[in-house]
Amino acid sequence: QVQLVESGGGLVQAGGSLRLSCAASGRTFSSLAMGWFRQAPGKEREFVASKAWITGRTDYADAVKGRVTISRDSTENTVYLQMKSLNPEDTAVYYCAARRFGSSGSGYYSATDYDLWGQGTQVTVSS
Repeated sequence: QVQLVESGGGLVQAGGSLRLSCAASGRTFSSLAMGWFRQAPGKEREFVASKAWITGRTDYADAVKGRVTISRDSTENTVYLQMKSLNPEDTAVYYCAARRFGSSGSGYYSATDYDLWGQGTQVTVSS
């Protein structure tokens, strides 16, 4: 059974950086695109970043554009979210997600675009 496992979250001061990892486990895993979402207390889950592998298309939410980078190590089946200049508004549980079926070329901003989710990793930014 394929699973996504996030890691790398933690407590960081405002202005700091973190790199989140999302490792896919299981004998066979392939995806058309991967995304990162986050959910702050009392708020809905929101899109952070995504990347479609065939086209290379990368999208970022306006709130994080210029401060985060999504990348992957295909040999390790791992996707990363490098975050810098963090601020308290970035505090949330961060989830990675995989799109394994359907189209592969456009942007994928909705949670319903993805069919496999990790359990989340907490990021807390102190002021």
